[in-house]
Amino acid sequence: MLRRQTVTSAIFRTCLAVLCFLSVVRAQEKPAYLNPNLPVEERVSDLLSRMTLEEKVAQLQGTWQNPDQTDPAKMFVGKNREFLPDMAELVLKYGLGQMTRPSENRGPREMAEFTNTVQKWVKEHTRLGIPIMFHEECLHGHAALKGTSYPQAIGLASTWDPQLVHEVFGAVAQEVRARGAQQCLMPVLDLARDPRWGRTEETYGEDPYLVSRIGYGAITGLQGDFLPIDKSHVISTAKHFAVHGQPEAGTNAAPGNYSERVIREYFLRPFEYAVTRAHVQAVMPSYNEIDGIPSHSNKHLLTDILRQEWGFEGVVVSDYFAIAEMVKRHRIAANVDDAGKMAIDSGVDIELPAADGYRSLTQEVRDGKVSEAVVDRAVRHVLRSKFITGLFDEPYADPVLAEKVTNSPEHQELALRAAHETITLLKNQSNLLPLDKSKYKHIAVIGPNAGELHLGGYSNKPGRGVSVLQGIKDKVGSSAEVLYSEGCKITESDPDWDADKVVLGDPALNAKRIQAAVAIAKKADVVLLVLGENEQTSREAWAENHPGDRDSLDLLSQQDDLAKAIVALGKPVVVLLLHGRPNSINYIAENVPAVLDGWYLGQEGGTAVADVIFGDYNPGGKLPITVPRTVGQLPDYYYQKPTAKREYLGTTTEPLFPFGWGLSYTTFKYSNLRLSQDTIGPQGSVKVSVDVANSGQRRGDEVVQLYIRDDVSSVTRPVKELRGFQRISLDPGQSKTVELSLGPEELSFLNREMKRVVEPGTFQIMVGGNSVDLIKTTLTVADKP
Repeated sequence: MLRRQTVTSAIFRTCLAVLCFLSVVRAQEKPAYLNPNLPVEERVSDLLSRMTLEEKVAQLQGTWQNPDQTDPAKMFVGKNREFLPDMAELVLKYGLGQMTRPSENRGPREMAEFTNTVQKWVKEHTRLGIPIMFHEECLHGHAALKGTSYPQAIGLASTWDPQLVHEVFGAVAQEVRARGAQQCLMPVLDLARDPRWGRTEETYGEDPYLVSRIGYGAITGLQGDFLPIDKSHVISTAKHFAVHGQPEAGTNAAPGNYSERVIREYFLRPFEYAVTRAHVQAVMPSYNEIDGIPSHSNKHLLTDILRQEWGFEGVVVSDYFAIAEMVKRHRIAANVDDAGKMAIDSGVDIELPAADGYRSLTQEVRDGKVSEAVVDRAVRHVLRSKFITGLFDEPYADPVLAEKVTNSPEHQELALRAAHETITLLKNQSNLLPLDKSKYKHIAVIGPNAGELHLGGYSNKPGRGVSVLQGIKDKVGSSAEVLYSEGCKITESDPDWDADKVVLGDPALNAKRIQAAVAIAKKADVVLLVLGENEQTSREAWAENHPGDRDSLDLLSQQDDLAKAIVALGKPVVVLLLHGRPNSINYIAENVPAVLDGWYLGQEGGTAVADVIFGDYNPGGKLPITVPRTVGQLPDYYYQKPTAKREYLGTTTEPLFPFGWGLSYTTFKYSNLRLSQDTIGPQGSVKVSVDVANSGQRRGDEVVQLYIRDDVSSVTRPVKELRGFQRISLDPGQSKTVELSLGPEELSFLNREMKRVVEPGTFQIMVGGNSVDLIKTTLTVADKP
């Protein structure tokens, strides 16, 4: 028996050795790019070395479901959204870089199953099995069927809460990745320095410091805090690079012709922060031109600054159709082939949403017009993005998880919290707000934005949503009668963000609607007016026949007439603004006792509004952008130069509401502003401390804001600049010491030689709850440490 066991053991050991040997052999035969234990760069190099020119070029191309919706020979997605493998054999035989928005007309499970089907086919039917990257729009939530819709971007900026923004986009990433996509085309880091621009709503406001910090929260929320990017996160795309937020005449994609100093000190700062601090993994160039050079052909911008100065390692993706626009609009290229050559030579790695200028790259390389080394460089960036998201190792989504996390109860609660923090109290004369439910038994909710859910641009149908009217009804229940009237229409057409034609409210019809609203208001004890703009009047103007920019900031379509008619009744009136840009509400600001700004509040907005109106939540939002009195005050961003604003004849240069403004149902007192040291060296740092006390009767949030002013400098500097902030919550009578830091990053600027320096001299250090009401002290920077 012992001998038999010995023989058996020997055979077992032999078999085990053979199996180990075979596994080693198989491991050696396995291509390095498929080995998840190897460094990403080694895997990229190995894969690139195996690729044909056709396979390389395919990685630089995107497709929007089908490359050509009119050519059946190029359709691999059927009319019922099904994948057509026989057609894929023709269209996808060399692979594909990216597919644009697979969520279109697909719910969570259907999208996950579709992306899985495509990935499986590509893995099994292309020579190298390179997975496809799917990207989505995620400006303020996944813009897909049932995706949770959070407050619009400018609303999220009004929270002044980067940690909240981080949580929001962590939830967004979870929904997107569960459905099978790996990249989101956001955040917008443009500075909104001209509110006539219809894309103002997509930004985080006018200030580079605030935009940088809110952007950091968004990027790290999407990507996670570390590389590689795990299965719950996605690549973030910083856009639009660069100088896109103050276009000439406020019209979308118009030139951004500013000096190098202005561009570097302001417009580029959020992008630099995104690259060097948040480690964003994708960047999208802007449509516009700078000094005669469209951004998609600007090698200085995309290569010299982005990659060489800042060390960007990610992928540069084109904006939709932007390469073709160099032919059609900019007229710097005779045809799309030439435009494609300009773009790839300048540093654009992949063309979205579908190949146009990059369609001929294979032939251009063979003809010697484009270097294969340039193609290889771009392919490296594209492949790296696929490796760092784990696509080669775990390419498939989980349809069950997709349904579970999409618009989950947890995400709905987060959307409500974000809406709460967004709402900004602009005026509250005689403490009209919050309303006492026991006092008002007949409440009129009136206005063009009251009865329907408004989400702003880059939205879809979340499958749920609470309008302001519904939120008020839910809040008061049977304790009060809620009356409703539309009051007027902003647009006679449905507020469809995608529709080209916009028909503004008909004056004659609006006059009748106002009469009806007055009749309703007469029956009420208090009136809530919900005004502003809608998704058609403030939006991306992507073509001449698709307007979204304006030459006035006044309320459209007789809304002022409605407000005047309601105010004339002598009843208590509250105005809530829902819109994508600041409006010049001069009459309302002067005559209505209580004014709230909500921008667009997302799917839970009506509930949040009701909570604020009746005091169950104390508003603490702050304006991320200045509200002008008229377009004649533009530009009106607060960080003006000392010579920028002399008084106008017969009026004022003061805005209607300043940057950082926002009231509360309680009051806050600032005192004991102090520095850890009064003098520092050029490379020194100082801690700024201030005591903030809740001197009112309610718990509330305050955003403590730190501004600086360089008293004397070698080049002119703004009258003040935001250099720190912190959102805090305090109970009545509670006080807290808030500490913020200043160092070379905050105190430096570009001198006459365009070098970033901290110059010796004195700085005014200013702290308060907005950019106007500030307490001050002085910091001295000495010549030497």
